[in-house]
Amino acid sequence: MAEDRTAATPLGNNPAATKPGGSPGTGLDEAYHLLRRLAGVGYQLRAATRAGDRFLAQDASEDRDTGVWLISCAVTLAEDITADLDGLARTWKPRASDAGMSQALTKLRTRAHQLHAATRAADHFLDQDSSEDKGTGSWLVACALGLADKLAGEAEDLASALKRAAGETGAAPDAAVRRPPSPAAAAVRAAVQSI
Repeated sequence: MAEDRTAATPLGNNPAATKPGGSPGTGLDEAYHLLRRLAGVGYQLRAATRAGDRFLAQDASEDRDTGVWLISCAVTLAEDITADLDGLARTWKPRASDAGMSQALTKLRTRAHQLHAATRAADHFLDQDSSEDKGTGSWLVACALGLADKLAGEAEDLASALKRAAGETGAAPDAAVRRPPSPAAAAVRAAVQSI
């Protein structure tokens, strides 16, 4: 299924997420908005993985194909989240007082890489012909589901911590700002809604 995926622009490459000078934003406000958006995509990833797991357990070939397709979409979403968190880690320079947030970001990045690996491996094994490989793929989907759930919650927690820190410095982020979802997130949402 990997060859069926379309390339999606990582969320962090959104022009709206850069400062007017063209360089990526590195302040609390930009980090907050990116983490809030990534938490939302994390929940979409969790939903796609959960739906994929359910469809893979069905008897009909068409249902299993839908499950494999949803896991393939989850790979793209996990790749986007991983790239954005890596970009945030390169551009965001936390203050010395934000050491806890820096550690939380490192943990979040690790979780994202684990999730990307689990979805990639699940996608690979689900494409194989043997029942043992498909069983391995199903177990990896369950692993990815747990990781997606943790990643979404941890991203939301870190965004909340950034908002509190920004409030302490007088630069409270505006939670009402919404950015468009990535093409992969829109594809998953459309697939889940058509079910």
